[in-house]
Amino acid sequence: MRLIYNILFIIFFCLSAPYYFVRMRRRGNWQEGFSERFGKFNAKVKQAMTNRHVLWIHAVSVGEVNVATQLIAALENRMPNLKIVVSTTTTTGMAELQKKLPSHIQKIYYPIDRRACVRRAFMAIHPEAVVLVEAEIWPNFLWTADDLGVPTFLVNARLSERSFAGYRRFGLLFRPLFAGFAGVGCQNDADAARLRELGCQPESIRVVGNLKFDAAKLEERVPIDVPRLLTQLGVPKDAPVIIGGSTHAGEEGVLAEVFMRLRQRFPKLFLIVVPRHFERGKEAARDIAAHGVKFVYRKEVTPKSEFQAGEVDCLLVNTTGELKFFYQHANVIFVGKSLTAEGGQNPIEPGALGKPMIFGPNMQNFEAIAKTFVERRGAIQVRDAKGLEEAFATLLSDNDQAIALGMNALRVVRENLGAIEKTVDMIVERLDGTDMYIAQK
Repeated sequence: MRLIYNILFIIFFCLSAPYYFVRMRRRGNWQEGFSERFGKFNAKVKQAMTNRHVLWIHAVSVGEVNVATQLIAALENRMPNLKIVVSTTTTTGMAELQKKLPSHIQKIYYPIDRRACVRRAFMAIHPEAVVLVEAEIWPNFLWTADDLGVPTFLVNARLSERSFAGYRRFGLLFRPLFAGFAGVGCQNDADAARLRELGCQPESIRVVGNLKFDAAKLEERVPIDVPRLLTQLGVPKDAPVIIGGSTHAGEEGVLAEVFMRLRQRFPKLFLIVVPRHFERGKEAARDIAAHGVKFVYRKEVTPKSEFQAGEVDCLLVNTTGELKFFYQHANVIFVGKSLTAEGGQNPIEPGALGKPMIFGPNMQNFEAIAKTFVERRGAIQVRDAKGLEEAFATLLSDNDQAIALGMNALRVVRENLGAIEKTVDMIVERLDGTDMYIAQK
């Protein structure tokens, strides 16, 4: 099985490499740490691992990084002498790691799942345990960990219907991998049942809730002054603001079209659009401009910029890591990747801020959470663009309803806190008795 997988991986890697390389170049800053993707680390990284008890945490991109930062803070409180290494896959994820974690936390890029690259990485890092945030299952990585006797943990595990079907279809490959986890922290009973069916040992599974409820915390230091920014754009202080957060292809055009119709009823209305991937800025701009919306890029707004009232209708945010700060100043929020794309983006962040939110029918990646928000009247789910416009109009015209929706969402978030500590308990208990944990006592 390993031989077949490695042959297929090399074929797939060679065919897909040009596409992913172009994406990396578009995102920028791809050269820094590039060799780490092949398991090659400089002497500084290797030296930092020498004679240390190392815990390796992997967080794919921005969403998982936010979870990892909260998990690290809790782990350091319990195991203060631990050397923590955090890996990520994307440059945006690395930017978040650099911004949110102190210098004593080592940040690296995750190696591609080629056997030689993974083994080089393990030999350089020498982890005594590995924690994977969400269902990041790469066979060579897990095989290498098992061969070296390194316990692995899967935290905040969730399985959509599609991923569950895929893992089950290739059960011959994945069942032994799932069976090898020393501990699995999952979000709900349904995920626990799916993980057992995929091969996870029942005694290794623990239902702890969703770590993203704990991770949805606003940093004390706010790097941008949003009210000042809106004033620079000529937005009146009493103007209602709607935000499209983490939007995907097609949704910017829908928002622009809906916005132009809403402006007939709410003439001071202002729109902020934050694409999920900032490199889609030009594509999003074309779709917004096609509907007659006057916009300005976030990067174009400097401390000296000043616009007249009515000169700008929309701010198009082509930066990363600022969405939650704009969320703070929204009257109503649309959660992206839910109307014209499948999967949905994280609804917990606006909920944690007590903001009224709307999302479309496609929330597969947050199915249980979205259902809870809707059932507890903490969000409105719509079927299409017409429903989106009607929901926006209702919440903009009925402030009491908007406030109630936001407060209900905040209540849902507060009732679901505590998953981080439960996850840390699971990890510490599984490591109790190992050299890593004994060294901390």
